Amino acid sequence: MATNVNEPTIEVILPNQIGYERIAMASSASFAKMFGFSPARIEDLKTVVAEAAVNAMQHGNKGRPDSRVTILMNLKDDTIYITVTDDGEGIKNIYPKPDIDRIIDKLDPPTGFGTFLIKQLVNDVDFNVRTEKGNGLRMAIKKSKSDQGSA
Repeated sequence: MATNVNEPTIEVILPNQIGYERIAMASSASFAKMFGFSPARIEDLKTVVAEAAVNAMQHGNKGRPDSRVTILMNLKDDTIYITVTDDGEGIKNIYPKPDIDRIIDKLDPPTGFGTFLIKQLVNDVDFNVRTEKGNGLRMAIKKSKSDQGSA
């Protein structure tokens, strides 16, 4: 997604270390608050940014300390577009909705919660987006949850 110079945009580059996703969460919250997003949508935004960043660190970059995670946020109209990229090769599996009972009974592995949560909270998401910064995902979150589209 090309950004227009008139559209507010921020970029956060994180070290590949768990804990730094909190910086991206705080940045995204400040960005959304500046443009009148509700506290509930800001919490949704913080959650998806954290999930995407942690997934990028653990799965995309495979914990390599020399890798980085880049988060680009852009506002257009009443929507924040978020692109989270890593140095990995992309998502191999998009898991179906996790079955909590099967996971508790140890019949299924505890996988897919992050992508499931992202799909529930955003208005749109594209996995395996290739950018000049690497592989990643692109999400869109509108000011109002009632504008929820298909994810």
